[in-house]
Amino acid sequence: MNQPPRAGMYSLRAELFARLSLAGIALYVVLDIIAQVLPPHYNPISQAESDLAVGPFGVVMAVNFVVRGLLSVAAVTALQSSLPDKARSRAGEFLLSIWAIGAIILAFYPTDLQGQHATVHGLIHLAVALVAFVTGAIGELLLSLRLRASSHMQPIASFSLGIAIIAIIMLLILLVTEQSVIGQHYFGLLERLFLGTVLLWIAVVMARLQTGQKEKLL
Repeated sequence: MNQPPRAGMYSLRAELFARLSLAGIALYVVLDIIAQVLPPHYNPISQAESDLAVGPFGVVMAVNFVVRGLLSVAAVTALQSSLPDKARSRAGEFLLSIWAIGAIILAFYPTDLQGQHATVHGLIHLAVALVAFVTGAIGELLLSLRLRASSHMQPIASFSLGIAIIAIIMLLILLVTEQSVIGQHYFGLLERLFLGTVLLWIAVVMARLQTGQKEKLL
C-alpha cells in the first residue's frame, strides 16, 4: 500500500497553493474594480458582473474570469495536499473544480447584454455560469461538513460552514428573483454578494491552511 507523503511535504505544498489562491483573490478584486470603472460604466447594482466582459475594455473582465478559475484550482490543490482522508470531501473537491473550470470557460463565451438578441456564445455563457454557481456553492458546503475531522481546521470549521450556508441561500435568492422586479433592479448586487461569499469561503479556508506550514495535519 502506498504511504502518504510526510506531514512537512503536505504543509509546504498546501501553503504554496493557499498563498497562490489568496493572491488570486486579491488580484480578482482589483481587476473587478478596474473593469467596473472603465467605460461603458455598467451599473453594478442591476447588471451582472459578466456584462463587464462586453465592451471596449471587456478583456479585463475576461482575464478576471481566468483568474477566478485559477485561484479556485489552487484552493482545491491546497485542500487535496493538506487534509487527511477523513477530512476530505472528494465530491466537494470535484464540484469546486467544476466551478473553477466554468469560470475559465466564461472568459471565452461573452454574455448577451439585456435587450440583445440571444446568441450561441451568450447561451453557453448562461448555462456554464449556472452550473458553476451551483457546483461552487454545493462544493463548499460539502467540504465544510468534513473540515471538523481535521484538527488543524477545527477552529474555522463552523465559520466556514456558516459561510457556505449563506452562499447557498444567496444562490437561491438569486435564482428565484432573477425574473422578478427585484431581479431586474438588483440582480447585479445579488450576484456580487453571492460571488463574494464564495470567494470569502475560499479566503478563510486558505488563510487557515497556509498558517499550518510546520504543523502536522491529522
